[in-house]
Amino acid sequence: MSIKAEEISALIKQQLEGYEDELSVEETGTVTYVGDGIARAHGLDNALQGELLLFDNGVYGMVQNLEASDVGIVILGDFTGITEGDTVKRTGRIMEVPVGDQLIGRVVNSLGQPIDGKGDIKTDKTRPIEHKAPGVMERQGVNEPLQTGIKAIDALVPIGRGQRELIIGDRKTGKSSIAIDTIINQKGQDMICIYVAIGQKDSTVRSQVRTLEKYGAMDYTIVVSAGPALPAPLLYIAPYAGAAMGEEFMHAGKQVLIVYDDLTKQADAYRELSLILRRAPGREAYPGDIFYTHSRLLERAAKLSDELGGGSMTALPVIETKAGDVSAYIPTNVISITDGQIFLNSDSFYSGVRPAMDAGTSVSRVGGDAQIKAMKKVAGSLRLDLSAYRELEAFAQFGSDLDAATQARLNRGARTVEVLKQGLHEAVPVAKEVIILYALAHRHLDKLELEDVLRYQNELFEFMDNSYKSLEDTITETGNLPEGDTLDDAINEFDKTFQPTKHGDAAADNGSAN
Repeated sequence: MSIKAEEISALIKQQLEGYEDELSVEETGTVTYVGDGIARAHGLDNALQGELLLFDNGVYGMVQNLEASDVGIVILGDFTGITEGDTVKRTGRIMEVPVGDQLIGRVVNSLGQPIDGKGDIKTDKTRPIEHKAPGVMERQGVNEPLQTGIKAIDALVPIGRGQRELIIGDRKTGKSSIAIDTIINQKGQDMICIYVAIGQKDSTVRSQVRTLEKYGAMDYTIVVSAGPALPAPLLYIAPYAGAAMGEEFMHAGKQVLIVYDDLTKQADAYRELSLILRRAPGREAYPGDIFYTHSRLLERAAKLSDELGGGSMTALPVIETKAGDVSAYIPTNVISITDGQIFLNSDSFYSGVRPAMDAGTSVSRVGGDAQIKAMKKVAGSLRLDLSAYRELEAFAQFGSDLDAATQARLNRGARTVEVLKQGLHEAVPVAKEVIILYALAHRHLDKLELEDVLRYQNELFEFMDNSYKSLEDTITETGNLPEGDTLDDAINEFDKTFQPTKHGDAAADNGSAN
């Protein structure tokens, strides 16, 4: 038996072809410092910004600083098992999280791992947490309303799909409540919601999840939770992880609402990381790139062009102020990045005006483009009425004698404030919002006592549901007011049946008894 030279040559070539595939060289480094959720390692000369690294104890880290002699690493987990001299190796993968439909209805941590006790999440899709925001040519104008179900917001500072609207105010003024109510109101709106809780107590997050479950909102919601007990790196990456999950749906042509609650705590976590990594502190000890930290996150919210599927991601970042100071570093940064802000006033909140939105300071830079035509018509003069009322209210405190015109303005303003009051988790469909604001604009509420206003509203809604449901359906389906005087006629008919509170009866009874 003879072996031909051609066969030997072919065999050697075949082995050489697979040689490079079998040969793999792992780049490893040595830990030179560890502490406070941070590590430094020497020897990782080719590491990439944001690359995942694996430590000896199985914990992952993410490259944050690239320096001449070593790399700064943020540790994504328990760092107590890592010591100086340990080996750390590159994975070649940029930091990524699981994405896809399987996450809907689940509570996950900053790494996309389930923490709700409902078992593993079976998805093979991942996305990097850092992703370039869509360019100008990939976007289209914001022109589709995102209804919050909150009358004051939908009328005065409308939010459109693809917009970034900041919710800002002092601690305990109802910022999270507005975000949760907006998520609840998306039921049946073909919207996927993501609630990112940054630095929120575990008990608070559990309470929010129970609320969402109670109203059926967890059926279309993902909750990303990074509690205050976790290392700073996990609080820092939580909003980026939520944005990556939302982008998966946005690029599939779906509509997404994402809430970052709140970015103040993320900024504090980033400041902590930066100072430990020995970056130069700047204003209020924040590093110079804190603006970039928030801008590259919020720029990812967009309304994509029709050529790219027309998907959208609407961002509602939350910022906490101290004593109403919107001129502090982080609030001014985020105000300049977003498309408007909803400013919550603590004085209004404690005086019983809830939601405690300050109509003068709150603004939407998208404006009427994010409203249906019917809402534009009924809410046109609302902001001016409120502003005039606030000025007159302050002036009226100094004088007792007011002319009839001033008194009428004050009465009208007081009823406007009363109409815009709304209870917690009491979302109002847009058609009903239009109806009560129409009644206000056409002076159907002027003769009511203040304490009757909300009862009038609720009974009017019930009357319309029972007798004029077709008018509501017209507003919902067409976005326009019903033709002619049909809405006026319906409200006039209700006015005849409404029984106002009689204040003189009790006094008369007391007088006759004496």
